[in-house]
Amino acid sequence: RKEYVDLYVNYMFNKSVQKPFEDFMQGFLRGCPARNWKMFFPEELQVLLQGQTTFDWHLLEKNVMYGQYKKLDQTIRNFWTVFHKLPEEKKKMFLAFLSGSDRLTGYELECFRFCIADPQVENPDEFSLFASTCSLTLFLPR
Repeated sequence: RKEYVDLYVNYMFNKSVQKPFEDFMQGFLRGCPARNWKMFFPEELQVLLQGQTTFDWHLLEKNVMYGQYKKLDQTIRNFWTVFHKLPEEKKKMFLAFLSGSDRLTGYELECFRFCIADPQVENPDEFSLFASTCSLTLFLPR
């Protein structure tokens, strides 16, 4: 019985997928040669491909640039006060709103910079904030 189970598991997890996996691997290595990936530890490669999943949100605040705002403007102080009170999942949703992804791929948070800009609209109370994911800019009305 044990031998049958071992053979069945081996077939299901190895033999039955061997040809499709070899085809996939051949195509993958054509576009991404293995020599380029060997310099990474598995954990580093995972972060590179999937992105960071944990963040120092105060570092994010420290790296922000401001357009038509200063760091001590009341709107900016209010924004960061509210932001830091958000649960982790909502902060990641903000990151997705800003950048198009709830993860940062290819670089560390220390290098991630975005801008908070005043859209300079006539009546800010009738204007919703929006983001430009291409330029990593959050347009925050006063």
